Amino acid sequence: MKRQRVAIVGYGRLGRACAEAIAESHDFELAGVVRRSGSEEVLLPPSQHAPVVFHVRDLQSVHAVLLCVPAMLVAGAARELLQQRLPIVECAMLDGRALEAHDEAIADAARLHRAAAVIGAGWNPGMLPLLQRSFEVLVPKGHSSVTQRPGAALHHTEAAQNILGVKGALATEYRDADGRLTRYVYVELLKGTELESVRAALAADPLFAGEETLVFPVESIAALEEEGHGILLERRGVARSGAHQNLLLEGRFDTRTFAARVMLDAARRVPSLKPGAHRYSLWAQ
Repeated sequence: MKRQRVAIVGYGRLGRACAEAIAESHDFELAGVVRRSGSEEVLLPPSQHAPVVFHVRDLQSVHAVLLCVPAMLVAGAARELLQQRLPIVECAMLDGRALEAHDEAIADAARLHRAAAVIGAGWNPGMLPLLQRSFEVLVPKGHSSVTQRPGAALHHTEAAQNILGVKGALATEYRDADGRLTRYVYVELLKGTELESVRAALAADPLFAGEETLVFPVESIAALEEEGHGILLERRGVARSGAHQNLLLEGRFDTRTFAARVMLDAARRVPSLKPGAHRYSLWAQ
């Protein structure tokens, strides 16, 4: 299979995440990295041998460009690249009128220069809104809540850590739109400890009485605490929707890694896209 050659514009944390995602892929190769004049020309592994240039025209055979510059600079960089009829993928996180103006500028340039642009191809915007929408499709009558990285509850964390067989613990909490409290307890278990015994001990602890408590086993509490982001996405059906129509997505991850993978997924669509701007989705355009 012939690999698509993609260029990265910008080499901050998102740019580096994109370079790593390209190195892990089977269908892409890094054509090079475009950096502003005066930046360090050395790239980090595994992309240390890729060309570093100050303008994309100095790279050869570029099939698509991943825009990894700050959000307010994306539209200007996109116009310049589209003028050269280079397809682009972007994931700028903007709100309100700034987002409308941003999308309009890219769409106008893509139509004018007859090149394809994929907009909103990251974690948020991108994947998170699609997950939220899928929950709403599955549970059409209900309430949704999104909590970004719930904070640790110190007293509850300590209580969980004192349970026999628990090596480490992290307790978090959040309230839904109706004010109901749910606790999420992550436990690193000693060898031979059964998760059900830990759940039973928590259920019997007065500190957790009267609260819904969900317990998740993890390999390392230290690694969990170091991770950059967490999310709780919940969709609770109303009574008339029927029983047990509740959905929960819980995760901890690096948002830039996820954004980079979504951007590559968008880049895979580029060869089949018509000129113009296309908002990212999981389905074929």
